[in-house]
Amino acid sequence: MKHIKVLVVDDSALMRRIISDMINSDENMKVIDTARNGADLFKKLDKVLPDVITLDVEMPIMNGLEALRELKRKNINIPVIVISSVSTTAASSTIECLESGAFDFISKPSGQISLDIDKIKDDLINKIRLAYCESSNCINCCETKNNNAIRKSKDKSSTFSKRKLEAVVIGASTGGPRALYSVITALPPNIGVPIFVVQHMPAGFTKAFADRLNSNSDLNVCEATHGQDIKKNNIYIAPGGYHMQIDKSKKIELNKDPAIWGVRPAVDKLFISASKVYGSSLLSVVLTGMGRDGANGTIEVKKNGGITISEHESTCTIYGMPKAAYETGMVDEVLPLNEIPLEIVRLIMN
Repeated sequence: MKHIKVLVVDDSALMRRIISDMINSDENMKVIDTARNGADLFKKLDKVLPDVITLDVEMPIMNGLEALRELKRKNINIPVIVISSVSTTAASSTIECLESGAFDFISKPSGQISLDIDKIKDDLINKIRLAYCESSNCINCCETKNNNAIRKSKDKSSTFSKRKLEAVVIGASTGGPRALYSVITALPPNIGVPIFVVQHMPAGFTKAFADRLNSNSDLNVCEATHGQDIKKNNIYIAPGGYHMQIDKSKKIELNKDPAIWGVRPAVDKLFISASKVYGSSLLSVVLTGMGRDGANGTIEVKKNGGITISEHESTCTIYGMPKAAYETGMVDEVLPLNEIPLEIVRLIMN
């Protein structure tokens, strides 16, 4: 692999240096320039052409969200990794950045000036590599949507026996905020079932994500709480740092059991617990994401008689989780993202 050229944008000189040092520590990456804010970024882009941009959110003159929108307006298609502090304002802006086209984000562990930011080094390098591969058709990345390992999909014309669905569970990771936004905002207000969502996202961001969805959806969307009653026409987002499960009394259970696949919340935890409660009345959906979280859950949903869907690779940001689910042989339908909300509605209102 050639060097991945990165441009680092942060208003703090210290953060620019630390982030640059982390990136340069990888033999396949090189920081080719830095910028102090969004306006400075565009001056630098007149002189250099990076493969990936890391972008701080809270900056003077032109902040991260404004810069991302300007990149889109100018049709500059360079993948962006947002690096954000965990504050109410920054979390909300980060969610908007993801909706506006950012590839993914990483949270600074200790706020705007994070002296322990080296904790995110591996995650940062991995996401830069994935962003580069997704944008450049790199054949060395096994989970990009351009991977040739799977080109076939099950015919979406599958038919199911008449049954009354009582709940929907959805799992997503990288690329998930945009995918979930398009699915959830397309659902009608009278869907008639509860919907449970696990999006791999750290604590401090899921509340902003739920609020953003709620303000744009016909359904009530909230960050789930422990012991919460489950109601129809409500969407429950698993809070960052907690696994979300459904207990036998049909209440939400949050816990801090060990992470699965390196994540908490985990899709498998939700899918497996929900399949025990709802059985053949459950519909599961695996959307874009890195790794294989959700594959074991898909198996359990199918074993208990439920219906299973995975996103088609053509619309995935990262074809990892849907691919792993598909390879279990337990997926009923493989659909492009734009068809998933329509099929959810069709199956529920069948």
